[in-house]
Amino acid sequence: MDERRWLSLPEVAEALDVPLRTVRGYLRDRVLVATRRGENNALAVPDDFLVTDNESAVRVVLPALRGTVTLLADSGYADEEIVDWLLRDNDELGGTPLQALRSGRVHAVRRAAQTLAF
Repeated sequence: MDERRWLSLPEVAEALDVPLRTVRGYLRDRVLVATRRGENNALAVPDDFLVTDNESAVRVVLPALRGTVTLLADSGYADEEIVDWLLRDNDELGGTPLQALRSGRVHAVRRAAQTLAF
């Protein structure tokens, strides 16, 4: 069972303290990526895609996420496949790509993403 915390788009907007239309813009511009979940098949975002900015102490989208999402999308991955890849254990990275991004290993994640052939 997936114990990860998932946020609806309104919850993401509240967490980031931005209007819902801004969150929808983030999805459109690939700053953020979501997948459909639950009984309502509503778009949801893993809470781990958001981090607390050290300087301002506010929550923001994980900065390294956008480039990685763009790279995967350009490789032909759909949003749900991108979310799945980010959350799935990767032997090359010794954990999930998301864990590696959160720990600052952006280049290792992007190298792993570049090796994917779709």
